[in-house]
Amino acid sequence: MNDTCSSFRVPRSALRAVGRRDFLYGLGMSLGSAALNSLLRAEEPKTSPTGPLAVKPPHHAAKAKACICLFMEGGPSHIDTFDPKPKLAERHMQEFVRQDKFASNMASGKRYYIQSPFGFRQVGESGLWMSDRFEQLPKVADELCVFKGMQVDSVDHPTACYQMNTGNRFAGDPAVGAWTAYGLGCENQNLPAFVVLPEGAFPQGGGTNWSSGFLPAHFQGTPLRDRGSPILDLAPAYDRKREVQRANLDLLAELNKGDLSRYPHHAEVAARMDAYELAFRMQAEVPGIIDLSKEDQATLDLYGIGQPETDSFGRRCLLARKLVQAGVRFVQLFEAGWDSHDYIERAHTQRIKSVDRPIAALLQDLKRLSLLESTLVVWGGEFGRSPDNGVRGGGQVVGRDHNAKAMCVWLAGGGVKAGQTIGATDELGDQAVEEVHHVRDFHVTLLHLLGLNDNKLTYFHGGRFKQLSQFGGSVIKELIA
Repeated sequence: MNDTCSSFRVPRSALRAVGRRDFLYGLGMSLGSAALNSLLRAEEPKTSPTGPLAVKPPHHAAKAKACICLFMEGGPSHIDTFDPKPKLAERHMQEFVRQDKFASNMASGKRYYIQSPFGFRQVGESGLWMSDRFEQLPKVADELCVFKGMQVDSVDHPTACYQMNTGNRFAGDPAVGAWTAYGLGCENQNLPAFVVLPEGAFPQGGGTNWSSGFLPAHFQGTPLRDRGSPILDLAPAYDRKREVQRANLDLLAELNKGDLSRYPHHAEVAARMDAYELAFRMQAEVPGIIDLSKEDQATLDLYGIGQPETDSFGRRCLLARKLVQAGVRFVQLFEAGWDSHDYIERAHTQRIKSVDRPIAALLQDLKRLSLLESTLVVWGGEFGRSPDNGVRGGGQVVGRDHNAKAMCVWLAGGGVKAGQTIGATDELGDQAVEEVHHVRDFHVTLLHLLGLNDNKLTYFHGGRFKQLSQFGGSVIKELIA
């Protein structure tokens, strides 16, 4: 075997990440050495005493222990939120024609410029620029690190969502939360490591946005509902005693072990067994976390719970704080409705009102509980918006098309530079021009803040070691305190 593989070298860090058993299996099958592979595999214990979601050491000192991702599906306009462009006022409703035949319909043909319908002012001691529609967020402006230099590759909602959430424009890769769970495990073995809080309907692209992809199924996101009980059938049926449930699970585990022994490399069997056990443990711990009725009125008011415009997002923000406080590693919230091609003043005003108070409350609450320093909060969508709009049906409406070359995200807590603006777009907001970084660099930076090295966080699949950034990226050092 040494002669056969004398030129084959694998980094030790990669071997540790993928696990000796899985690596040797893939290597042995590719070389036709199934017998040797089986012999070496027999040395491994049949089950891990720690479990796939056990806490794992970071690759380096972490700035953050957990992450809350606030995903504004549809693509919020940077020009109408955190990146004012007064130059657009000079060109408002000025028509022009783009001749690029290779551009999409949203970047070619007859166009006209649109100034922002919102006013802007500088807020906080840091003087961050912010739309006047934000009424509560200015209170925590000095916690924000606004990044205006990010770019992505797609102006199509599903593929752009996939890229922002998984690093790949095409479905099938693990989400950022899944990679985080794979790399760090979960501090609370009675809860999932990766929890998703969608807004009623799933975002474009569906559950693939929080899939574990080619990683074992243990690491996929667990969605909770935003209405009624976040988890259906959480209470045992027919008042069944836990002792009876325990006995049933033990019997089921014995049956599943038979499948696992016959098909040791079918990860779905092991994941199914672990899912049953996790669900059983969740019955004891989750009710106390998801029950918001026990929160005092001041907390409910802080998040806007009970108010029509803010109730849904406010509940999910409070739940995100409670989940992180309980040891969940990665929580992602989805809030749709930001795709403002038409009537952007009305559409973005409504969207901002729905998230403004809950987000400010989340940051204030995390800081009050001394959790903000160890919790990375990220806000953004799948792309930015254009400074112009297309003429459709012969008419003009004040809105914006999709823009992959200029978008704004912000971060807070978790070791980022508070009260800072990093990067810039051109005078019209059409393209990023300072501190320009592809989304892969942003993903690498998020992992870095969580103590993970993208080049070490790999998984052997499809004949090669894969990683979140696809083929490597650079940490955006300007974002890190």
